[in-house]
Amino acid sequence: MAVDRDLLVGFHAVVARLRNHPESVREILFDPARRDARLRDVMSMAERLNIRMSQADAKRLDGLAGGERHQGVVALAQTVPRRLELEDVLQEAKEPPFLLLLDGVTDPHNLGACLRTADALGVHAVVVPKDRSAGMSPVVAKVASGAAESVPLIAVTNLARAMDQLKEAGVWLYGASEDGTESLFEVKVGEAAAWVLGAEGQGLRRLTREHCDVLVRIPMMGQVESLNVSVAAALCLYETRRQRTPTTRGGGRP
Repeated sequence: MAVDRDLLVGFHAVVARLRNHPESVREILFDPARRDARLRDVMSMAERLNIRMSQADAKRLDGLAGGERHQGVVALAQTVPRRLELEDVLQEAKEPPFLLLLDGVTDPHNLGACLRTADALGVHAVVVPKDRSAGMSPVVAKVASGAAESVPLIAVTNLARAMDQLKEAGVWLYGASEDGTESLFEVKVGEAAAWVLGAEGQGLRRLTREHCDVLVRIPMMGQVESLNVSVAAALCLYETRRQRTPTTRGGGRP
């Protein structure tokens, strides 16, 4: 496909684009053998938005999806220009910045899962290096289940330089590391915070570690020694959101 086109695979990715940028969708291909409520909803949205729906057999959809599970629906769309500047995110955030930085995460499934979690917990952007990292793709968009439309994915030339930029803006950098000096159970996350995680197995690169303000370990109670990066990101981001969210405690027994 042309470089200015997106291929959206599966219901979550297609519906998210229809909701957020319907003007970019050129055509939706669907398997006529599938006639359930989810497809009817997509067809209803497409009709309301005057977007063409075309039948395509499973073999053609399989080819377009490149082996990804398409659920009987694929959309052809123009690429939506994405905000790529870190400065924009810092200036437009309506609360102290809350970011996720991924160092060397090359698996698109992990990146998609991180975007999905980032959306759920109100992260303002996910930052990745341009090299040695997964970028936006149909696989990432599908796994993200719509979050690729709502969470900016910012690719930077130099991750360490971006970390310095965040520090200058008053953002504290928390690196997740198995030999961290503080436990996730005990660390007090600052108001403006960015979590920095590396790929499973390799972890954070030396220069990235050195740019972190604090290294935090996730306590492990069982036999495994490490977590998938998307799972580790979910734990760290959830703890940060928990600390940011005020709670009201009542008296008496629950």
